[in-house]
Amino acid sequence: MAELSADGGGTRAEHIRAEYMEMTRRKRLYSGILLVVFVALMVSGFMLADSRNAGGFWDGWHNILDFPAQVWGEAWEKAGELPGHLLTFLPALIETVNIAAASTLLGGLGAIVISLLATRGMARWPRLIPVFRRMMDIMRAIPEIVIALVLIFVLGGGPVPAMIAIAFHTVGALGKLFSEVNENASLKPVEGLQSVGASWSQRMLLGVIPQVSPNYLSYALLRFEINIRASAILGFVGAGGIGYELKNAMSWGQGKFDEAAAIFILLFLTIMFFDQISSYYRDRLTRGRPL
Repeated sequence: MAELSADGGGTRAEHIRAEYMEMTRRKRLYSGILLVVFVALMVSGFMLADSRNAGGFWDGWHNILDFPAQVWGEAWEKAGELPGHLLTFLPALIETVNIAAASTLLGGLGAIVISLLATRGMARWPRLIPVFRRMMDIMRAIPEIVIALVLIFVLGGGPVPAMIAIAFHTVGALGKLFSEVNENASLKPVEGLQSVGASWSQRMLLGVIPQVSPNYLSYALLRFEINIRASAILGFVGAGGIGYELKNAMSWGQGKFDEAAAIFILLFLTIMFFDQISSYYRDRLTRGRPL
């Protein structure tokens, strides 16, 4: 009897081992197929882009460092003028940071509202949850530069179109993150407030926001870094800020490359500074330590 049991156990173990090896081979086969498809898509996409390019990648890749070398060379020759350029473009940099800060604040407030309306168990109108979720999808899908171009056509150039465009995109991006944070919040405080007759806004303000505010602030700080870069990029389409000054300096070409170098330095130092600051506070917030 013991021998039969041992034989049966050995047969079952071999069967399990065979199934596991078959599953492993199948997994490797699928992974190999996906890798081949990925490489094929990358190669075909690169070839298509290269064929439609004005020049050719293989013909011009060795010149990729020519422009940085020209900028650096001219900036080195006029190194004595660099401090003056930094002071000249400092107001434009402050304008860029202000655009990012205002858009992050407005977008964050809008994201809080729409995320609460799109979270199951917290929504004011549960049937409209899919509507609010699709609204966030649309806001994230439209690039800031497209919105800014439309607003510049309507409102004219300046920082206001950039602020509205970035805030619009921020609502969709932060709204998605905030809604995921909301889903992990405890509903017991909300139910307790509802039992004593609190309104929806009171339940959210007193029962939910205190739980999720550290994560809200952490994501908002991260988004602020992204918005600084976005506001600088939007300057290229006439939305003001230091990006507009960089576009003018680069459009003039040789003779203004020292100004472009000064703007690059300002942007690099600013983004690095805010990246370090926000990383520090995000670390403290996520670990639950006071600011």
